[in-house]
Amino acid sequence: MSAAQLKQGVGAAAELKQQLVDCIRMLERSEIIDYNGHCSVRVDDDRVFINIGSCQRSRLTVDDICTIDLEASQIEGKGNAPLERHLHCGIYRVRSDVKAIVHAHPKWSTFLTMVGETYQPVYAQGSLVYPVPLLDSPNSINNREMADRLAATLGDRPAALMKSHGAVTVGKDIVEAFVLANYLEENAYRQYMALQIGKPYSFSEGEIALCREKLWNAGLFKRTWDHFRAKLG
Repeated sequence: MSAAQLKQGVGAAAELKQQLVDCIRMLERSEIIDYNGHCSVRVDDDRVFINIGSCQRSRLTVDDICTIDLEASQIEGKGNAPLERHLHCGIYRVRSDVKAIVHAHPKWSTFLTMVGETYQPVYAQGSLVYPVPLLDSPNSINNREMADRLAATLGDRPAALMKSHGAVTVGKDIVEAFVLANYLEENAYRQYMALQIGKPYSFSEGEIALCREKLWNAGLFKRTWDHFRAKLG
């Protein structure tokens, strides 16, 4: 590898790490991630960047990003990868299309799972992840067996919920995974609030198809990302 290629590779890795930092800080500011939660990006076929478990999500820096392999073994980093690193590896092993993952414990979507209320598409952007499969277990995804169960539950979908636990979204890049996590939680919030009044309207199959046609758009995803990124200053 030439010096120029090496420099280019280092620059690309630094950019990926910074995107990951921005993603987690934006999720923390939006109260989707708190003192827990983690996000990752696939670097190549064998390596993944992920935030360390002990970091302060609100003050995250690139020094808080470590590298693991797809067997969940740590390769490098100044701190230890989170216990639920298995969650990410389990999905990456079976989904070659997935390049980024968000796992959080958002309250509104988790409330729905606590009472057996099925996620319904009540908000245009929220329909992009519908239907959302549910892992029928609150257990931490901190071993290969649970990771494989979650990956099987997720299937080819962009999002899944875990009963009384949290949510996961995946994407072709960190922007997509971040935006879908926001859409998922905003839809759950609106569904929860509407349930306090009555039965919320759920989009029809035709309406969902139209939403996907118009809203599943890299430009719109980037605009949503930029909206939250600007708040970081």
